Amino acid sequence: MPAMAEARSNPVGIRNRSAPVLLDVLCAARQTSICCELSPEGGLVAETIESAEQQWRTGPDGDFVTRGLIDLQVNGFGGLDFNRGGITADRLDLALIELAKTGVTALLPAIITGSAGRMVRVLRELDEAVAASRLGPLMIAGYHIEGPFLSPEDGFSGSHDSAHMSAANLDLIDDLQRNVSRGIKLVTIAPEVSGAIEMIRVLAGRGIQVAIGHSNANEQQISAAVDAGVTLCTHLGNGLPQMLHKTDNPIFWQLADDRLTAMFIADGIHVPRPALQTMLRAKGHTRTILTTDAVSAAGINTGPGFYTLGAAEIERSQEGSVRIPGSSYLAGSSVTMDQMLRNMMAWYGLTVPVLVQLMRENPLHFIRTRQDPGPMGATDGVVEWETTADGPVVRRAHIGPFTVE
Repeated sequence: MPAMAEARSNPVGIRNRSAPVLLDVLCAARQTSICCELSPEGGLVAETIESAEQQWRTGPDGDFVTRGLIDLQVNGFGGLDFNRGGITADRLDLALIELAKTGVTALLPAIITGSAGRMVRVLRELDEAVAASRLGPLMIAGYHIEGPFLSPEDGFSGSHDSAHMSAANLDLIDDLQRNVSRGIKLVTIAPEVSGAIEMIRVLAGRGIQVAIGHSNANEQQISAAVDAGVTLCTHLGNGLPQMLHKTDNPIFWQLADDRLTAMFIADGIHVPRPALQTMLRAKGHTRTILTTDAVSAAGINTGPGFYTLGAAEIERSQEGSVRIPGSSYLAGSSVTMDQMLRNMMAWYGLTVPVLVQLMRENPLHFIRTRQDPGPMGATDGVVEWETTADGPVVRRAHIGPFTVE
């Protein structure tokens, strides 16, 4: 971390730990509890102490501890637009503190469709802020590039600027990667655009995950994309027109392919609850990831009003939906990860171990590759939860040497 960054005082809401912290942490994959010691310096030592029959330890009030949640698609948060440019390290820290208060300890900021020059500049400026910030090097596990290799057709393009969409272009990916200190971990692409299949092969060969999104691909194109190395579906059920053929459509083809893991936005707005339940049954717990697709309008302390998403103005309504004013298409979400956890518990009765799988362990699989494992701190966070009448809420999060509460 640069020397001048070290000299800054911590932002409000974050403090350095002065003594070790001992916590029993839920590990959903092994259905065990892990005793974690968090040192003042941020080190983590873990030892399994529970049998497979006991999922995790709770406090006298039902409180519990989990490893930090991981969000693979965050466009902005807490009033900060990651796609706007000119981000300072201090302002980024404030947004990351707000994210940590929702249980997120690792994320992939998403850079959306724009001109090539704008995308390169925005990502470079964001990455500079990450490197100079306190929490950025610990929480930012890499980047998600969503566009410009998407369908420009109305409905499929969603809130992305179709004027800047293009054929697959590896030179742009190389330019984006050349300007950042940490890896591009995920690229969303429409398999039907020119050159997409070859790009998928190259990216997969580099260890970069590729997702289908904002796509009007047919069954054969989707299958060819998966054969070439696509592993994920970006916000499945969205980035589509309101009207589709009842069965012959990209949603069913992606749900049917067991090689694909689907990302869903569980806010009750992007996908109606009965439809989401059906999609979850199709993919199962092992092939499902929950993500927010959050924009600058998301956060504990944000509310209805006008915000930005890149060059576009967006509006958050009273019920929480976010759209470009005058458009019927959604422009990201205002939901938080902890709210999605409560939603899934209330709607479908999912347990905390299952939700940790969907919100931590499944996404972790896609960002910790042998070619580029990323910064260790980005996936080692720990979150303490308090049980309330409305469901679990975050009490505090431990990230590296810092505690956020």
